Amino acid sequence: MSGGRVLVAKVGLDGHDRGVKVVARILRDAGFEVVYTGLFQTPDTVASAAVDEDVDVIGLSMLSGAHMTLAPMVVQKVRERGVDIPVVVGGIVPDADLPALSEAGVAAVLTPGATAEQVVSTIRDVIERAGATA
Repeated sequence: MSGGRVLVAKVGLDGHDRGVKVVARILRDAGFEVVYTGLFQTPDTVASAAVDEDVDVIGLSMLSGAHMTLAPMVVQKVRERGVDIPVVVGGIVPDADLPALSEAGVAAVLTPGATAEQVVSTIRDVIERAGATA
């Protein structure tokens, strides 16, 4: 079963990429087509790549603590391009930040300890919800 197209990205100065590479592999193994933009992306480059690649969802790996600034900026930059591609954040995100991220348009958050099955089911659910509202 094809899962859809997912762009995974590291935004900002966070240079830790082992986890995002593991997530990319998990998603590929589950039937998703994965585009990985690499390290040190800006919200603009992520939004541009997501539109250019016609992805169904954007996955941001965020371990630097900048999720409250950078994730909403990615959502904003995507919407400025006239599309509404859902954004999922994975990484170190305190529970207290979840409501604000949701309010800023982040579709879901995966925290450390999420299983491969949780990653896949979350991405599938987000794509389905986006399709239902499109």
